[in-house]
Amino acid sequence: MTVLSKRFFPPIIKALKPRRSVRQTGAHLNASTDATQQSVPTEADVVIIGGGSLGCQTMYHLAKMGVTNTVLLEKDQLTAGTTWHTAGLVWRLRPNDTEIQLLSHTHNVLTNLEEETGIEPGWINNGGLFIANNKERLEEYKRLQTIGKVMGIDSYLLSPQETKKLYPLMNVEDIYGTLYSPKDGTIDPHGLCTALSRFSTRAGAKVYENCPVTDILTSKGTFGSSVIEGVVTEKGTIKTKCVVNCTGAWANYISELVGISTPLVAMKHAYVVTEKIPGIENMPNVRDHDASVYLKLQGDALQVGGYEVDPIFIEKIQREFAFGLYELDYDVFGVHIEGAVNRVPCLEHSGIKSTVCGPESFTPDHKPIMGEDPRVRGFFHGVGFNSAGMMLGGGCGDQLAKWVVNGRPDLDMYGYDIRRFCPEVSKNKEWVDQRSHEAYAKNYALVFPHDEPLASRNMKKDPFHEILEAAGCVYQERFGWERPGWFTMHAPCPLKPYDWYGAYGNLSNDEYGYKERLQLDYTFNHTPIEENIRAECLATRTSAGLFNMSYFGKFYLTGPDAQKAADWVFSARMDGTTEKTVYTCMLNQNAGIEADLTVSMIESGSGSSADPEFEGRGFYIAAAGGAAYQNLAHITKTIQDGGFDVQLEDRSHDMGMLSLQGPLSREILSKLTNSPLDNENFPFSTNKMITVAGHKVRALRVSFVGELGWELHIPRESCIPVYLALTEAGKEYGMVNAGYRAIDSLSIEKGYPHWHQEVRMDDSPLEGGLLFTCKLKTDTDFLGRAALEKKRQIGARKKKVCFTVDADVCLVGLEAIVRNGEYVGHVRRGDHAYFIDKEVAYGYVANNEGSKITQAWLAEGDYQIEARGQLYDAMLHLKTPFDSANNRIQGRYDSDERLLQTQEQKLLDYKSMINNAVSIRYLHTYS
Repeated sequence: MTVLSKRFFPPIIKALKPRRSVRQTGAHLNASTDATQQSVPTEADVVIIGGGSLGCQTMYHLAKMGVTNTVLLEKDQLTAGTTWHTAGLVWRLRPNDTEIQLLSHTHNVLTNLEEETGIEPGWINNGGLFIANNKERLEEYKRLQTIGKVMGIDSYLLSPQETKKLYPLMNVEDIYGTLYSPKDGTIDPHGLCTALSRFSTRAGAKVYENCPVTDILTSKGTFGSSVIEGVVTEKGTIKTKCVVNCTGAWANYISELVGISTPLVAMKHAYVVTEKIPGIENMPNVRDHDASVYLKLQGDALQVGGYEVDPIFIEKIQREFAFGLYELDYDVFGVHIEGAVNRVPCLEHSGIKSTVCGPESFTPDHKPIMGEDPRVRGFFHGVGFNSAGMMLGGGCGDQLAKWVVNGRPDLDMYGYDIRRFCPEVSKNKEWVDQRSHEAYAKNYALVFPHDEPLASRNMKKDPFHEILEAAGCVYQERFGWERPGWFTMHAPCPLKPYDWYGAYGNLSNDEYGYKERLQLDYTFNHTPIEENIRAECLATRTSAGLFNMSYFGKFYLTGPDAQKAADWVFSARMDGTTEKTVYTCMLNQNAGIEADLTVSMIESGSGSSADPEFEGRGFYIAAAGGAAYQNLAHITKTIQDGGFDVQLEDRSHDMGMLSLQGPLSREILSKLTNSPLDNENFPFSTNKMITVAGHKVRALRVSFVGELGWELHIPRESCIPVYLALTEAGKEYGMVNAGYRAIDSLSIEKGYPHWHQEVRMDDSPLEGGLLFTCKLKTDTDFLGRAALEKKRQIGARKKKVCFTVDADVCLVGLEAIVRNGEYVGHVRRGDHAYFIDKEVAYGYVANNEGSKITQAWLAEGDYQIEARGQLYDAMLHLKTPFDSANNRIQGRYDSDERLLQTQEQKLLDYKSMINNAVSIRYLHTYS
């Protein structure tokens, strides 16, 4: 008998070396299907490919929405592939509010299915237990418990002694505590898919097993896209405009049929099932994150599995692989045994009843891939669930069904949207493999606010990359781009090739300066590098900061219908004069905020990337780089749906972008241009082509930090000369290089939102404080206007608000907002504002009675912020606590005597900080 003893483990490894063969298992799922029919229907509203958890959940939720002319095609039998052998764990708490909502929906599905169908789905509610082996992990669990309070998820922090009482077989000698979630549990995949498919087929949907897809028919679309027309199977062709790919690890067999690739990999993922363990019955499931192991109750035994650093990649998964398993490689799996035996010592003498090693799909960020692919209209992804398809399946099936029917989901699903990936990067196999490996290996790692990947970096570098790296830039990665995070005065810290965390015979990167600097930031508390960020922020507020924002998306909208298209796509007025620049939203049909960006009205120019030549009126769109493809895809889709005759050109790689901000920015820029920069000749929210240091650039007088300043959009070949001229001119004024960590602080201080944080696609401008960006006082229609008008009539049921906290606490998001002792919302974004020297938090509050949020209701409350279980008094601000009159962006720095005194004091503080730079290890200044 195989045992789990560490003492006997080496000989076990030798005796159980994996064989190349694959063993087949699994039984036919007793579900109501149309597998016996000789042919498929000739048409369907939706065709779902793949009969696993996601396919069945999507079909079920479509049926719940009344869409029953659907066909599910499974090449083998339902649950084939990965679903049938899944562990089926269901947790309820995650460090993400959207994911908690998805998990809650899954929980609701599981607890109601039997009543709906008469079929027991196999739901077992035995609870879940997270183990904290160190103080930082316990802080993370406190954070989870806090957001759980807001979202109605019961959980309890237990001491080691309380944990021992709950789970007597557990070793608690080396733990700091645990987080107990009593409504966690497990689900049987066979029972679940039986119940889901039975509900759907009773409603009119059709399921065809043993019906592989051989081709997908498409027609040519616009802007380089194609359009779904039908699905070809061995049992006939189905005419359809909508295909949902739910084939998991086999996703690319289907994606290749429409000419695209899906960024995921197949890996072997395993667990073992022990023999009977006396006393284990009714114990909760366990996640020991720091040991990277889980223990799932299975009757009177345990399943033991986890995430190792050296998973086995499946280079090309067999097309016909259905109910197969691989032999377990104990050399790989063995790392989990020690952690499991340490946590539950009696396992050392327990036998292994069976092993399960099957294929599973994993993605570059360990998040699912969902939504309509912009490259193929009507082709939806529902794949890459990273061994969490059962747990997330209910919520994701619900959102995917709404995506299909309504065009967009109703939750903020950007973290799962295919559009979060850059197509040019995600088709790179090395990038997909490396990122997927790192995400797998770090799956149980602490989730810190400023985590950065080490795998497959330097995919996209702007023209300033090397010169800023030499200046001490510590880079962040977004959307494949390297963007400045913050600056150090010490030696440059270039990125090194990925070391696979020492796996597969690779040597770990030693003396890795970049990694060491990241480690300084990996905490939930204030960090040493905040002194660097403080210096960059105070320099910007008192003299000038130079920000490289080149990773921004840069698009041109031109053509005969450009004005009509702009009016429809963008919520703000687009009828301004040439040289007008407008801050605007883009909405979906439900008035959800798909983006906030700037649009500049321009005229035909000389033909450079910054000054293109075209006919008629044009629009230059500058979109935040992290969501650039999302923005471009939304514009493209909206134009396609509207049938506008326009050209949409992406020039993101052809230009750099420098943002010069601060009280002395006008003086610095004036030294390099003859163009007048005063308020009368170059007012706020305008743009002009000007010459800077002999180079033609497009200058936008806008600010994302709340200061006088200009964005310079520079042809690629002119980037370095312009940068060198600016840095030389700025030296005498104390100008510094600054990064996005400073932008984060400066923008929250001013009250400027980040998309996907303070404002998201599940927020409207009414709720998010952006109604001023909507042309509701005109007769011009725009996408989402009708829904927004209805919301206005009803009144906002939630509202974005600002708080400041004077106490010494670090706010990073997911903290609870407490009003008069009641939980009314949570913080979306928090950061320290260095000029006003306070913690600032933005979040949404809602009345627990569901009534309209009014200014009076907001003002009447007494507020606290709960951060990791501790309450802190908070002050509500109905306007930004910093320069609410917008004097600074207008260049008015002497209009408020108190503000001027504060400015002078902060300047003295900054100069003092610079003088003491040598005593601050990581402070960035000019050498």
